Amino acid sequence: MVRIGLTGGIGSGKSYVASLFQSHFGIPVYDSDSTAKRIMAESEEVRGTLELLLGQPVCHADGTLDRKLLAQYVFGDPKSARDVESVVHPAVKSDFLTWAMEFEKQSPATRAVIIESAILIEAGFTDAVDTVVTVEAPMDLRIARVMKRDGLSEQQVRKRIACQISEAERRKLANAVITNDGRNLLEQLESILSELKTERYNY
Repeated sequence: MVRIGLTGGIGSGKSYVASLFQSHFGIPVYDSDSTAKRIMAESEEVRGTLELLLGQPVCHADGTLDRKLLAQYVFGDPKSARDVESVVHPAVKSDFLTWAMEFEKQSPATRAVIIESAILIEAGFTDAVDTVVTVEAPMDLRIARVMKRDGLSEQQVRKRIACQISEAERRKLANAVITNDGRNLLEQLESILSELKTERYNY
């Protein structure tokens, strides 16, 4: 079974591409972002370590993750981001590997799975996958998407983009690039899967 790492900067449309892989090609997708939030809220060990870092509870009274608090902490200082990542990323990586192995065991006909992660490379997830696919889009389009989606100012979006590695850096480590600027996405996905099937992993 091929493990595909799908990445891309904020606003690139990575999650939409992941949904196309799943809906049109039947490839199961592991959403690392939602899993990270679940682990931070549910894992006593992870939650306790984060609360030591922040000096206050990271969950609301109803048990849900205080996403605004964490975002302010992570995007406020590079060291703070690294501290949180050192706690969360290993837990997510371990959870993904377990998920992939269970999928392979219970659904042997499944030829591929995807882990979707905006920080696949920064988080050190590349050694957990067989191939890396990155999604790119023009900067102005990315900014507009995130402003509309998250209700942020342009300055706030640019600050978040600056916290991530550049598209050029992702491209250096990627095996394939998807351009999400209005071009036909399904054709690009089909081409990538065809290459995996014929040249690399007999997908």
